Amino acid sequence: MKPPICEKLGIEFPIFAFSHCRDVVAAVSRAGGFGVLGALAFSPDQLEVELAWIDEHVDGRPYGVDLAIPMNYLGKGGGDAAMPENLEALIPEAHWKFVDDLLAAHGIPELPADLEDKAAKAAGLNVDLESRAQIATSLKHPLVKMFVNALGPPPADIIDACHDAGVLVGALCGSPRHAEKQVAAGVDVIVAQGTEAGGHCGEISTMVLIPQVVDTVGPDVPVLAAGGIGGGRQMAAALALGAQGVWTGSIWLTVAEADTHETAVQNLIEAKSTDTVRSRAMTGKPARQLRSAWTEAWEDPANPDPLPMPLQGLIYNKASRRFTRTKNKELNGWPVGQIVGAIDRVRPTQEVVLDMVEEWVETTERLGKLLSED
Repeated sequence: MKPPICEKLGIEFPIFAFSHCRDVVAAVSRAGGFGVLGALAFSPDQLEVELAWIDEHVDGRPYGVDLAIPMNYLGKGGGDAAMPENLEALIPEAHWKFVDDLLAAHGIPELPADLEDKAAKAAGLNVDLESRAQIATSLKHPLVKMFVNALGPPPADIIDACHDAGVLVGALCGSPRHAEKQVAAGVDVIVAQGTEAGGHCGEISTMVLIPQVVDTVGPDVPVLAAGGIGGGRQMAAALALGAQGVWTGSIWLTVAEADTHETAVQNLIEAKSTDTVRSRAMTGKPARQLRSAWTEAWEDPANPDPLPMPLQGLIYNKASRRFTRTKNKELNGWPVGQIVGAIDRVRPTQEVVLDMVEEWVETTERLGKLLSED
């Protein structure tokens, strides 16, 4: 199994695994895939600790780093406007009251003062203040071979810095038009993500999106398929559609090495594919997640509308620290794709990788027999 992207990165299998957990990233890379650390929530100093640990646990194999640098968001430009206290001042009191009432209705207590003082990290917050420092930290690690931006093409100076260091630049997209813009900006690898995917996603399904993006960017730009991919049959389908590999995320949330909160793991294992919803209730941008009392409350037209990124993220992070601490299942959703319906137990990361490869081989051989001439 040697698509050009495997040769370029020096990996055995074209399985790209996004995870916020360093243990999962290292385990996937050791198993022959390409682990990618979701680094948004780490300060540059914390990120250095995480990457140093991964370096020591990947047996010299490559891995990547993912950030979420949006094209547009409140506080863009950095400085005082992006400071949490100034952003919080933009949140209407009606929204805070709505959240307090919602949590009170579910019996969720206030945080103790010592925990309340710890600033919450919200998706898209302080991007200009920290993203370049996070990139600089990542580029100090020779085993980091690709940087991926989850919300469009990265700024030009970040692309240039990665290229100067010999690091590939990837970006997620949800339409052929976005893919075209990303290639024009200098992005090397396109992650075409269908609406089935967890987290921020568009409206086009994976089966429709992949061939359109492949045709748009041409044969010289590797495309990774994302959204609804968790097994070898889906990987075979992605490669048949023209992708060079698969970008996966949801299937790693419940592996043995993951640090996903235990309440969320229970909800994920119990969930069906119909239990996800594309909602702005978590970050302010449309993101697929488990349907929960939180998403349902924000969908009610009688309640306030979700705020733009990063204000909604600030609200959610403060609320989630409260209901996660009490192990509340009704409010505890999680960014996850429709593949969640195929997740039914906790398994070791290596087993997931090897099962995917074995199923890919079996599927490819079965399809090959359809072409045999007797």
